[in-house]
Amino acid sequence: MTVSQEEFRAAMSRLGAAVTLVTTDGSAGRHGITASAVCSVTDSPPTVLVCVNRASGAHQIFKDNGVFCVNVLAPEHRDLAMAFAGKLPPEERFATAVWSTLSSGAPVLEAATVALDCRLDQVTEAGTHSVLFGAVIGTRLAREAEGLVYFNRGFHSLGSSAAPPSAS
Repeated sequence: MTVSQEEFRAAMSRLGAAVTLVTTDGSAGRHGITASAVCSVTDSPPTVLVCVNRASGAHQIFKDNGVFCVNVLAPEHRDLAMAFAGKLPPEERFATAVWSTLSSGAPVLEAATVALDCRLDQVTEAGTHSVLFGAVIGTRLAREAEGLVYFNRGFHSLGSSAAPPSAS
């Protein structure tokens, strides 16, 4: 017995997840997507995973560049999340915010709650998606910790609190 695609999507809509912009830049070009299929894998060595649809125009660019940044969004970034989720060309997506870089060269959203700068370490194929494993080579934390989550097919805000001191 299997679960239908519709039933699975309905079930997964009840799994709240942080909203992120995953960005890359390098010889293959600059690109970015909105993603909620992002999670920590381990802290030794620091590693995250990001799931990217293989039909996405950004898919091969992420693989070819070999670097990416996970930019965790705050409540005021709903429009930015929609811009990166839509069909806008990459240059128009990036024109909607202020960006910098850390050591990988991948775009870092200046106003991100946290940015995880990564080097692509491994790729695993699963169904329609590639799972990109990134070695975290740098972080940037905002002074205030606010979050934007996607739950039950809508955006929801998480409250503000001062970020704890950095361990580095």
